[in-house]
Amino acid sequence: SSSACTGFNVSSMLIGCAIGAFCAGRLADKFGRRPILLFAAALFIISAWGSGVSVTSFEFVIYRILGGLAVGAASVMTPAYISEIAPARYRGTLSTLQQVAIIFGLFSAFVSNYFLANTAGGSTAIFWLDFETWRWMFWVELLPACLFLIALFFIPESPRYLIMAGKKDAAARVLSSLYGDETAALKLNEIAESLAGDKHQPKLSDLIDKPKKRLRPIIWIGIGLATFQQLVGINVVFYYGAVLWQAAGFTESDALLINIISGFVSILAVFITIYFIDKIGRKPFLLTGSIGMTVTLSVIVYAFLNADIGSTGNLELGEQGMVALIAANAYVFFFNLSWGPVMWVMLGEMFPNQIRGSGLAVTGFAQWIANFLITWSFPVMLTGIGLAGAYGFYAFCAFVSVIFVFKFLHETKGKELEQMKG
Repeated sequence: SSSACTGFNVSSMLIGCAIGAFCAGRLADKFGRRPILLFAAALFIISAWGSGVSVTSFEFVIYRILGGLAVGAASVMTPAYISEIAPARYRGTLSTLQQVAIIFGLFSAFVSNYFLANTAGGSTAIFWLDFETWRWMFWVELLPACLFLIALFFIPESPRYLIMAGKKDAAARVLSSLYGDETAALKLNEIAESLAGDKHQPKLSDLIDKPKKRLRPIIWIGIGLATFQQLVGINVVFYYGAVLWQAAGFTESDALLINIISGFVSILAVFITIYFIDKIGRKPFLLTGSIGMTVTLSVIVYAFLNADIGSTGNLELGEQGMVALIAANAYVFFFNLSWGPVMWVMLGEMFPNQIRGSGLAVTGFAQWIANFLITWSFPVMLTGIGLAGAYGFYAFCAFVSVIFVFKFLHETKGKELEQMKG
C-alpha cells in the first residue's frame, strides 16, 4: 500500500542503523573503539555527499543506508567510549551529553533545511551553482561530518580496550592523562584484574549463560531497555512531526512551529538530566519518564478521540487542540528527561567489560530494529486505526515500561565498570 511505501521510504535508513549497531560492537572488540568511530565518520561524509549527488532513487537509498551504518555504529560506540574513559562520579553526566548532541543536531538540521528552503523558494528550487535546494540540504551535513572526523584524531583509545588487547603500557599512558599517575596505577590494576580470568577474544557466544544454555538475563534487560525506548513512539514525533500535526488539523506553518517548540523543550529536559543524573541515579529518572509519558500520551489519545472529522478528512481538535499541544510537549519533555539520554547511559555501563562490545551489538541492533518497525508502521496505523489508536498503542507501551523499570532494572549510579557483573 502507499502507506506502507511511505513508511519504508522514511525508515529505510534505519536498516543501515541496525546493521551498523550490530557490527560495531563486535568490530570494536577486535580493532578498538576509536577506529570504528573513524570509519563511521568516513561513512557520514560519503553518505552526505552521495545523497546530494544521487540521480536515481536506488542510488539515494544506497547512500542513505551507508549513512545509517554510520549512525548505528556511532550510536553504540559513543556511549561505550564515554563510559570507558569517564570517572564513575561523572559518567552519567558525560554520557547524557550524547543526547544533547543528538537533539542539537536534529534542531540544527531543521533550522538549516528551513533556511535553505525559504531562501531558495522551496526544496526543489534551483539554488547555488544551479543545484536543487534538496541537494544542498544533504551537502550541509559535510561540515559536521568533517569536524567529527578531525576531532577523532585528538582523542585516545579506550584504556579498557587497550588492556583487553594486551597493550598495558598504552593503557597506562591514557589513564595517566585522564586521572593522574597515582589514580591511573590503581585503575590499571582494577581493570586488569577484572579481565584476568578471561583471556579469549570476545564473541557473541559469550552472551550465553553456558550452564543454563540461554541468553544471559542482563542481555534480555538490555534488549528490553533498548526496545522500550522506541515503543513509546518518540521517533514518530521526529520523523512525522509535520504530517502528524497536519493530520490533527493544524496548518503546515503551525506544525513546523510545534516542532521548533518541541526542540527547545527537549534541550531543557536533557540539561535537567545532566545536572541530576549522577546525584539521583538512573532508575528514578526512567520511572519518572515512564509514568509521565503514560499520562501525557493518554491525554493525547483523549484529545484525538474527542475531535471531530473535518470535510478534508483531517481531525478538527477545536478546544482539545491546546490540550493535545501541551500534552505532546510534556511527553517530549518526559522522554528527554529519561529514556532519551538514560537508556544510552545504562547500555554503555551495565555490561561487564568482557561482553560490553557484544552486548552493545545485540542491544543496539534491537533498538534500531524497533525504531524501524515503529517508523514503518505509523502510516499503516494512521490509515487503519487513526491517530488515537496509534497513540493508544504508544501509551500502553509506556505503561508496560513502568513495570519493566520497577521490576528488572538495577541502579548503576556511582559504580565502576569493573563492578558490573551482569
